Formats: sequence, C-alpha cells, structure tokens
Amino acid sequence: MSGPQQTGEIELDPERVAAWMAEPDGSGGAGGPQIIDVREPHERDAGHIADTRHIPLGELTAQAASVERERPVVFYCRAGSRSEMAAQAFRAGGFEAYTMSGGLLRWAAEGRPLSPDGASVAEH
Repeated sequence: MSGPQQTGEIELDPERVAAWMAEPDGSGGAGGPQIIDVREPHERDAGHIADTRHIPLGELTAQAASVERERPVVFYCRAGSRSEMAAQAFRAGGFEAYTMSGGLLRWAAEGRPLSPDGASVAEH
C-alpha cells in the first residue's frame, strides 16, 4: 500500500496510518509520512504512538518551519478535532497534510499499541 495522494480527503483511518508507517519508507524514512502528535505534554506523557513527533497545537505555528514540506504529514490528537485544525492549516500553507480520524482514542480502541508500555490515552 502506498501512501495516499492529497485529494479532497483529509481524514485517514488509523489502519491506513499504521500501514503507511509500516512501509519501508515509513515514518522514519525520507519519503514516508511525518506523524505529529498535537496534544498537550501531559497527554503525550500518558501515551502516544511510538516513533512520532510531538508539537503541541499551540506551538505548531512557531515550529511550522521544522516540518518538512517535501513529505506528507499526518497529525493526531485525542479524538481528531485538534489534528483536523492542524491539517487544514497546513494544507492552506501548501503541505500534503492529513488528520487521523478518531484520534488516539480510535487508535487504541482498535488494539494498536501505545508507547511506553502500559500507556493509556489521557483525559483531555
């Protein structure tokens, strides 16, 4: 499965994000997606997707230049509303940007792992 191509679609389900990350050029690769957690630090500390980057939503504008424009970016948060705002803003700025539908709640509910071991999805 290759990564999605930007169309009108902005939401990717967790299964699709996980598959994209698992590809040989996945989240750490030169052509794979950048996966960015936009939740607050205490939420990230409670549990997150391994090998993802953390930029709290309130700091995203200031750190936008550190996000690679040549690679797609998938944002996630607890339930999907904050990450959708981030994806819309980055799309307006010319990025290939997506939000993970249902956020970390859906990721965990579908049985995908959280990091570190024993982690959970924090309350908002």
